[in-house]
Amino acid sequence: MKKISTLFAKNPNDLGRVIDKINIENKWVFDGEAIATRKFDGTSAAIIDGEIFKRFDAKKGRTIPEGAIPCQEADSISGHHPHWLKCIRSKSEDKHFFEGFDALEDKIEGTYELCGPKVQGNPEKFAKHTLVKHGKEVLDFVNLEFDDLKIFLEENDIEGIVFHHISDGRMCKLRKSDFGIKRTKLEFV
Repeated sequence: MKKISTLFAKNPNDLGRVIDKINIENKWVFDGEAIATRKFDGTSAAIIDGEIFKRFDAKKGRTIPEGAIPCQEADSISGHHPHWLKCIRSKSEDKHFFEGFDALEDKIEGTYELCGPKVQGNPEKFAKHTLVKHGKEVLDFVNLEFDDLKIFLEENDIEGIVFHHISDGRMCKLRKSDFGIKRTKLEFV
């Protein structure tokens, strides 16, 4: 899964925040060519040919494991080079991926977010390890103005929004953290 850019431009004085300026590469969102979906806070996974894979980033000179599938070319600025790495049932670090995978009724090809008690501090408060299909929860917006999206993220306890291009697969995101908003406590689901 390729790294995706933010909907709005980054603040040049604080790259962890956005400013009220459209990131020009994502103008398609404002042209009505996007579907907005909930961004879950976990770790990326994929089902490829009926098997579970986890994300591996070969940044800062990390050796790329044999069999890793590149998601994109290495980013010359950040050094990020994401890959898909097949999970191995006998490896303890992969057990949560298999818990989520084994619980799926339909193992549909595509990308997922692994959420659960032992993933990223469990901000989504899942009671068990779960694979959530990317794009599963569609959000409906009347307005895409900077301040309105900020208010939406302040009022809704989600990590953020992922915008999917209707026809060509492009994506961009907007997270609470892009505005400096912290998450609140959720109940277990």
